[in-house]
Amino acid sequence: MIKLSRRFSLLLLALVAVLLASTLVFLYFKSNSEQTVTYSESRDLIRLMKQQDAQWENEVLKSRVAISHNYDPLVSPMNEMNRLWEQFDTMESGHGRNDSKQWSDAHEAFLQAMQEKTRLVEQFKSHNALLRNSLAFLPTAEDDIQAQLADLPDLDKLQVQNIATDTYDLLLSALEFAQVTSVDKAADIQVGLSKLAVNAQRLPGEFHTPIRILSNHVALILREQPLVNALLEDIEAVPVADRLDDITNMLNLDQQRSEKIDKKYHFYLLVFSGLLVLLLMWLAFRLIRSFAEINRVNNALQTANDVLEQRVEERTRELRNAQSELLGAARQAGMAEIATNVLHNVGNVLNSVNISADLIARKLRSSKTLGLGKAMQLINGHPEDLGHFLTEDEKGKLLPGYLNQLVGAIAQEQQEMADELGQMSKSVDHIKDIVATQQSYAGANSITEPLYISELLEDALRMNTGALARHHVTVIKEYSEVPQVMGDKHRLLLILINLISNAKYAMSDLNNRSREMTLGVRIVDDTFLEISVRDDGEGIAPENMTRIFAHGFTTRKEGHGFGLHSCALAAIEMNGHLTAHSDGPGLGALFTLQIPLITVTENA
Repeated sequence: MIKLSRRFSLLLLALVAVLLASTLVFLYFKSNSEQTVTYSESRDLIRLMKQQDAQWENEVLKSRVAISHNYDPLVSPMNEMNRLWEQFDTMESGHGRNDSKQWSDAHEAFLQAMQEKTRLVEQFKSHNALLRNSLAFLPTAEDDIQAQLADLPDLDKLQVQNIATDTYDLLLSALEFAQVTSVDKAADIQVGLSKLAVNAQRLPGEFHTPIRILSNHVALILREQPLVNALLEDIEAVPVADRLDDITNMLNLDQQRSEKIDKKYHFYLLVFSGLLVLLLMWLAFRLIRSFAEINRVNNALQTANDVLEQRVEERTRELRNAQSELLGAARQAGMAEIATNVLHNVGNVLNSVNISADLIARKLRSSKTLGLGKAMQLINGHPEDLGHFLTEDEKGKLLPGYLNQLVGAIAQEQQEMADELGQMSKSVDHIKDIVATQQSYAGANSITEPLYISELLEDALRMNTGALARHHVTVIKEYSEVPQVMGDKHRLLLILINLISNAKYAMSDLNNRSREMTLGVRIVDDTFLEISVRDDGEGIAPENMTRIFAHGFTTRKEGHGFGLHSCALAAIEMNGHLTAHSDGPGLGALFTLQIPLITVTENA
């Protein structure tokens, strides 16, 4: 209980220290806010935008009186203000000020003012361009008229002088109207246009076009100058600078509130720092007091450690003795499993040996050589008149033909028995190889040799021929083109014999349909050799799929559960794997062996 209480106290102190430290870190970041810097940067951007706005208005006034038609100075301040505003708006969005309705309204008011001012400036540029063109053309038009008037010899000099004076007065009135726009000046221009129209009637036809051109330009000035002046007044009335001042005031108010919050966080930081210092001082005091207790406990632990070492030595000796016993038991169990596998595999091959031996025995019992003995009895019965017997006697005349047939039949029997003896010899050799293979599990590597897989399958079928015939199993062969490969013949044969035998037993209870077994060979991805055995038998239940290859597991009453287990081990020994698949009970099963593909060419 004391230890638990002490651990709880230490855990509580650690939590308090972590909480205080976290709070200090939070307060530090809150009190070291960079908002003051951002406020200054924001105000600098507002100030730059106000400077650009003033420069914009100045350029508008300059273009009002300038003769040049270049309006780039009117575009540059507007573009710069838009760029500065995007930078300002991005900065404000990063600090979340744009989220409030007050800030949103201020931003919207500025954008509307900028849009209105841009629209008015565009209108001003259009009307002012027309006005500047007409004002620039007036002196040229008046000079053309004056020069033509001087060349007229037919008119009275006084009349020409009056027309020239009226034309010049109209030019001056238009220029004065452009500088000082008033109703009186407009009336004087109207009077001058009327006089110019009357004078045009007194002049020849070639004067009508230049006078009409001059009149049209003066009329345009009379129309456009008031519009340009009104647009200038509207441009000056747009409150862009006021909207920027409103935003600046909001920045100032926000900064004041932020500074108050920073002061509050600084105070909290001071308080929690003091608490943390007190806690550290108390912990240091407790640490000093704990040193003595730690020394005392260390001495006790050293004593206990000495006692524990003695007990560990005793237990180590006991464990070594137990380990020796376990190793002996494991060795006996391993030997028993190997012996079981050997007996099971040998039993599968012995079935083929028994079938071959039974077939040879039956052939010997019914051999045609018995007829040879009967023929010799007939010959021995006529030692004196053998020639007369063979040529004149009815039985004697048949004897040579019978002997010829008997020779052929005996030769065929001998060939069949020789084939069966060869098959029996292969089975016996395979039994010896099974034993040798099981012995190689102790550490020797498998022996590979050139193989034709189709021939190996045929050998496995021959060793099961009698059983397949008794069970009326039809074998379907789906062999793809496979080159000669390097493989462990006897491990492969062991697996194939077991799989064919299991497939045969799986179809032993089929009565209402044919029994078909399908053997397949193919190459997968140019990397693996795949051999498959499919049956239409009883299938495998889903709950048995995970333990079908387990040692000792079987679903047959007379089975032992060693065959598939040994096949799986043999596949692993060849760096391959053996898998099983079934769609369920009564739907058959498919066993697939995959081993690395090593052709004879690659091995060479």
